[in-house]
Amino acid sequence: MSDGPASTPITDATIDADGLDVAYLSCGDGPLAVCLHGFPDTPHSWRHLLPALADAGYRAVAPYLRGYAPTAVPADGAYQTGALAHDAVALHEALDGDGDAVLIGHDWGAFATYGAAAVAPERWRRVVAMSVPPAAALTTGMLTPTQLARSWYIWFFQMPGLPEMVVPADDMDFIDHLWRTWSPGHDPAADTPAVKAALADPANLTAALGYYRAMFDPSVHQERYAAAQAATQQPTPQPTLYLHGRNDGCLGVEMVGDAVAAALPHPASRVEIVDDAGHFLQVERPDVVNRLVCDFLTATD
Repeated sequence: MSDGPASTPITDATIDADGLDVAYLSCGDGPLAVCLHGFPDTPHSWRHLLPALADAGYRAVAPYLRGYAPTAVPADGAYQTGALAHDAVALHEALDGDGDAVLIGHDWGAFATYGAAAVAPERWRRVVAMSVPPAAALTTGMLTPTQLARSWYIWFFQMPGLPEMVVPADDMDFIDHLWRTWSPGHDPAADTPAVKAALADPANLTAALGYYRAMFDPSVHQERYAAAQAATQQPTPQPTLYLHGRNDGCLGVEMVGDAVAAALPHPASRVEIVDDAGHFLQVERPDVVNRLVCDFLTATD
């Protein structure tokens, strides 16, 4: 893969991260910058940011999250947020990251980012999260009638078997529908083919749905991820940039309030609303997002 400039090509690789075979995209050299995608998405949506991070002096790495092909479906079948945070820390270890590493997460990747930043703060110098507020803000904001209506898909995914039948139908138009709804006015044609390829196998689709099912079923949580799971509920101790699209059709911008700032206690933390962008702001407004992210990450502490 080589969507970036010729001077900073994007390459593919695979690595063992604490027993999980993780496929990832990589661009540049320098301190590690880990970029975590969400649902329904892949590392392909970081194609604009990876070269920008490389130009800023980072070795930018974007893994396919557990269960998203070509990353392996995990043998332990764990999809709780603590497992995702654990994977981010394991990837940092496998790639020989140090304390100058930075962590960037969107959607489910934001969940993982909050947990990884809090459970292993010594590994990450700065943090960026997009489109999903910290847990404290998310819990209260999810309960309004407007947001409950937006979040219908979460409740649908709790049904056994039916989502596995509906999502693949009509060339996975379900995925196109979510992108069109969550990022109004954005043409997802450059983005959703990669998602459909990553989830084409039923085992991969079930894995992606497992993230949502583990949200409400603590009986499937595993003890080895308990510390990381608890950390997903804690404030991030590092300087943290939170970005949210003003036109987000998945999680409304009204959720970004005082509770978000309170969950980011470091005095260098910031919250920015990106105009003319919805949920997938990194592909809708790469000009703005790349600048905000790189300026924040390269700032002195």
